[in-house]
Amino acid sequence: MTIVDLRSDTVTRPTPEMRRAMYEAEVGDDVLGDDPTVRRLEELAAERLGKEAALFVASGTMGNLVALLTHCGRGDEAIVGDRSHTFLFEQGGMAALGGIVPRPLPNQPDGTIRPEEIVAAIRADNVHFPRTRLVCLENTHNMCNGRPLTAEYTAQVARLAHGHGLRVHLDGARIFNAAAALGVDVRELTREVDSVMFCLSKGLCAPVGSLLCGTAAFIAEARRARKVVGGGMRQVGVLAAAGLVAVEKMSGRLAEDHRRAHRLADGLAAIPGVEVEPVWTNILYFRLAEGVALTEAEMVARLAERGVLLLSVGPGRFRAVTHYWVDDAGIEQAIAAFREVLTAA
Repeated sequence: MTIVDLRSDTVTRPTPEMRRAMYEAEVGDDVLGDDPTVRRLEELAAERLGKEAALFVASGTMGNLVALLTHCGRGDEAIVGDRSHTFLFEQGGMAALGGIVPRPLPNQPDGTIRPEEIVAAIRADNVHFPRTRLVCLENTHNMCNGRPLTAEYTAQVARLAHGHGLRVHLDGARIFNAAAALGVDVRELTREVDSVMFCLSKGLCAPVGSLLCGTAAFIAEARRARKVVGGGMRQVGVLAAAGLVAVEKMSGRLAEDHRRAHRLADGLAAIPGVEVEPVWTNILYFRLAEGVALTEAEMVARLAERGVLLLSVGPGRFRAVTHYWVDDAGIEQAIAAFREVLTAA
């Protein structure tokens, strides 16, 4: 049976070209600055994102944490979206490890935070308050249907933050998906933020790793923060080699994943009992209508019996994510499996 794994784009496996590159990678001690493959990856990432420098880290969570530790001191405050990955799914690392106070503001359905609410949340200089230091954005916004933030919105937030003496960090785990969906160069989405993290291990298909990008001075400090959280990875060129292929080759094909997500949405919408939410990139959320006599666990289990893997993300709600290893035939197999399961329910 062919397995169609729609649980996440984190399930992607390295491509044959990546495996060859990893096998042949030239390596050195990255903590000592001696790994040439890592240096090439960091230079490429900085160039592609329009920043001065970059830092290779083990994961997106590490990249976001390192950025927060670099921008903020203990007792400082960071403004975050209440549905953001940094706030919901990174175990409160900013507070637990950095002593940084999160100030959650409502994410709108399009993933934005209202600029006027950001301004209102900035603390006055008062001995009773933490100092507001940072605004965090997310692009694409996972929990808001994979919605991309526009360059215009990001620039607006960056300018108002800078006008109040704040910095802006962008969790750009899927920033190349955002660029593909909006039809813009990725630099347009990162131009005015102070730091940006993007993942190699999601739609870009590398087995592990993320890049944190910013000014040379910021990255020099971030390298210290990476070390203190255990991110010095020695002969890590074997991983960076896959990252080079990811950035050079895989970033240009993400529109295919978006097309397949739209096809999956259309197919599911035609099945009675399925309520499909808007699709913007490679992330699709949908619900079972009231009256469908299946629990979330039963739905997931019956689809798995038919070779389709899916995540339940709440009462009656599911997420499917398309990626390189799900082709057109896989999408049709998934639609057929959904139809069979729901017809039998």
